[in-house]
Amino acid sequence: MIITISREFGSGGRELGKRLAEILGIAYYDQEIIAGIAQRSGLAEEYVNSIIEKRPVTYYPITIGQTLTAAFTPQLDFSLKAYIEQSNIIKELASKSDCVIIGRGADYILREYNSFNIFVYADMDSRLQRCRQRAPENEQLSDARMKARIKAIDNDRGRYYQFFTNRKWGEKENYTLCINTSKTVIKDIAIPVSGLLKSMSHTLSGK
Repeated sequence: MIITISREFGSGGRELGKRLAEILGIAYYDQEIIAGIAQRSGLAEEYVNSIIEKRPVTYYPITIGQTLTAAFTPQLDFSLKAYIEQSNIIKELASKSDCVIIGRGADYILREYNSFNIFVYADMDSRLQRCRQRAPENEQLSDARMKARIKAIDNDRGRYYQFFTNRKWGEKENYTLCINTSKTVIKDIAIPVSGLLKSMSHTLSGK
């Protein structure tokens, strides 16, 4: 069972992924992918973190397998290098065992693996509340600045996803399940979601 989690910032997608992995007894991958990219690419882990899920600076969309028509810049070169290493790592992890993989275009990278692709979203009030709960004690952002930050991160994710996949991020046709976590407690929905995934897995396998 391969599960990918794409999520709006503040929707609780990362927490849902962790809880699903725990309930199902399968591997969970998130920051480990960043460390792997840094090791293989020779780029600093902090730099990899800064370019992952951000669209490279170019006017041309690029998908793996197509001819590159854009002129390379140092940032584009590094971003492509990181994406290629990321794709290789994600495929290796998915081939090794059942797992949950957070973000990083895994739904597209694993499109030939029959993965369960989940998109998690929520209304802005719920996302603000979750961000407040997880913010450092010394962080003093107004609601307006927090909303701007949430939207900026989502915009980065959307542009990054479209650049490398030529798909629209969050479009329901690309996912097995779209889950609205507005006004919900993540731990309360993790068990029913895991049960649904088990049922779907048994149906697909003919058991």
